This record gives sequence, C-alpha cells and structure tokens, in this order.
Amino acid sequence: MGYRAATPIQSRAIPDAVLGRDLIATAQTGTGKTAAFLLPILERTLDLPPGRIYALVITPTRELAVQAETFLHKLGRYTRRKGAAVYGGVGMVDQERALRGGAEIIVATPGRLLDHMERGYVDFRSLQILVLDEADRMLDMGFLPDVRRILQKLPRSRQTMLFSATMPPEVVRLSRDFLSDPRMVHVDPTTVAAVGVSHLALPVPAHRKAALLRHILADQTMTSVLVFTRTKHRADRLARQLQQWGISAGVIHGNRSQSQRQRALEDFRRRSHRILVATDIAARGIDVEGVSHVVNFDVPHEPEVYIHRVGRTARAQRRGDAYTLISPEEEPDFAGIERLLGFSVSRSRLPDFDYAAAAPPGEERGGERGHRRYGERYGGGRPERGQRPRGRSDRSPSHHPPSGGSTPNRRTYRRW
Repeated sequence: MGYRAATPIQSRAIPDAVLGRDLIATAQTGTGKTAAFLLPILERTLDLPPGRIYALVITPTRELAVQAETFLHKLGRYTRRKGAAVYGGVGMVDQERALRGGAEIIVATPGRLLDHMERGYVDFRSLQILVLDEADRMLDMGFLPDVRRILQKLPRSRQTMLFSATMPPEVVRLSRDFLSDPRMVHVDPTTVAAVGVSHLALPVPAHRKAALLRHILADQTMTSVLVFTRTKHRADRLARQLQQWGISAGVIHGNRSQSQRQRALEDFRRRSHRILVATDIAARGIDVEGVSHVVNFDVPHEPEVYIHRVGRTARAQRRGDAYTLISPEEEPDFAGIERLLGFSVSRSRLPDFDYAAAAPPGEERGGERGHRRYGERYGGGRPERGQRPRGRSDRSPSHHPPSGGSTPNRRTYRRW
C-alpha cells in the first residue's frame, strides 16, 4: 500500500492499542488515524475463531464508514478477517446478511446500527474492541445520545479507543464514563490547519462569487478542487451553474441518496469530475488522494469547520492550496478563523476580474443576504437521522416558499 514510515499518531497510538489499552487520541485531520486503529484491530483479532463480531468502529457519516471499510479490506487482504459497513440511505437486507453472516469487524454509523440492534440482528457478546472515530464530529451532528445508547448495550469487558480532532467537554465526559484508565495521545495542536496548506483570501461582492469561482477555475493546474458551501440548496445551485458554464462538477450533501453520494465521490476520485461541490457533511467525510485545492465558497460560521475543510488537501505530508471567497458580510466570521490560525491570511484581488459587474437577474435582492434569506431558509432540507438542527436554516422545511412569498409559520418550524 506504499507505507514506508508511521505517521506520528500511528507511531504513538499503535503500541498501546496492540496491547489492548484504552486510548484517547487527538490529532488533526489527514494524519493517518484510520490505520492507527485498524492495524491494531487486525493484529489483535488475527488468530481468533471466525464468524463472530470482535470489533466495532462507530463513525459519524456514511462516507467515513465506506472509506474505513474499504481501507480495512486493503489492510486485511491477506488475513481471514471479514468486515462490513452499516449505514443509512441504503437497504437493510444486505447489511443484515453481513451482520449475521460472520463479519468480524463492523464499521457503522450510530443511527443505522441502532436500527439493527433494535431488530436483534447484531450479536455483540464476543465484542473485544470498540473504536469511536471522529468523536467531536459525532457531537456536532447530535449523535452522542445514540452513541451512549449503543455503548450501554456492549460488553463492559472490552478495549475502547476514542479518536478525535478536538476534545470538547461533552466528548471528555463520554470518555470518563466509558473508558478505563485510558492512555492519552496528543499529536500537534489540534486547532492548527494541516502543515503544507497555503491560505489565500479573495474579497469579492457576494453576487460575484460564482463568477469569480468560474474565473479561477480556468487555471488548469487546479486539477482536483473541492468547493464548500454552507447549505445544500447553495451546493445544488452552484453545481448547476458550473455545469451550465461547461465545467464538469459533482455535488454531495445530506439530501442526496447514498448511491448519488458514492457516485459523485467516485467520479471525483477518478477525475471524471474535476470539481466536487460539498456541504460540511463532507468536511471530514472525504478522503481523496491528491486534492489540489479547497475553495471555501462560503465562509463557515465556526472557525474549527475551516480547519476541517482545508484539511481535505495537503494530506499525508503533501502540499495544497485553500482559497476563501469573502463577501463584506463574512469578514467577522473570517476574522475568527484568523484568530484560530494565529496569523492573518493574505488577501488578493485579481487584476483581470471585473468586481464591479452588475448582479445577474434574480440576484438584485441583496446578494448573499438575499440567498441566505430565500435559499438557506427554504433549501436547508431535513436533517439526517441524529443530526441536531443548527440555526434557522437547518430547522427550516425542505420545500421552497409558496408562490405568494409568504413565510412558514411558527408551527412549521416546530416540526424540526
């Protein structure tokens, strides 16, 4: 698989993990955490009898579950261990067959795993190893109550490993409740962007963002570009606009079916699409080799989200570029990101781009604010199972406003 030397998180976590110790490991994204727990799992279960579930890995998103299972098959190619991925958005029949058919290592998202457990499809009596991957992301998505329900039904005599990029208080409390004398492993400051990322801010009026993105994508050295938007509606709208301009782009967000998400990701990996437009569900759910650029089409509200977004490039000691398109309304949010980074990001205005062009038809109502009001409020979509609504946009109904322009009443919001 091309491994020559262990990354810092691997070299510090694997020895204790192989010995069966409980472990709390924090390291920034893209540092090799997946191999840091899969290799010890394979080592510890190598000689156990087949046909029983010995290890469970819980991840927050479908993409992470699929990627971990794929990585497991590569690492365990010459072992007798079988793995299975359990996640929502697809039918349960094949997953039930895998759970009952002798898979020894299960990678699962919390909601779908609980569905199988409630139906009696899972037998965890032989479980020896539990891994909570991206624990802080599970907190952000509102999964920790589901995780607690799962943990309470697992054997108490087991090894538990918790891997996370940050350690918010709720995750710390979870570790105290379910880990026994854990070994602490911290690698690098967890709030610093990955080494090798070059940051650049591009100030631009909100209504000219799409045109500026089109302009910079004319650079053919941008071979694999991940573009982040705040909402599902804006991701769909931007992808359609790029395709109308003849720029091949895929889109991935929580309202897409699992088959659509996997197809978009595979097309991006194979370079069938040079551009992938994504919401923050993909900030830690995409592991694509060779992402040359990350473009923040929208500035995230939370500085930590920026770290995870730009961590999709410059992975495994490579280099990458992160561009952020900043409208005047977003300057306060970007200032918070600069405080987290610990330095001011260079700003640049492209001399060959017309910043003063008029807004296209339909965008005169306030640019970014107009889209936030009419797009995010009505295009946010239904939260995924277990995802906690965050702000009015995620709490809103998934339909567009009535033709008369009236806004939903309070009862409509209360449904979410």
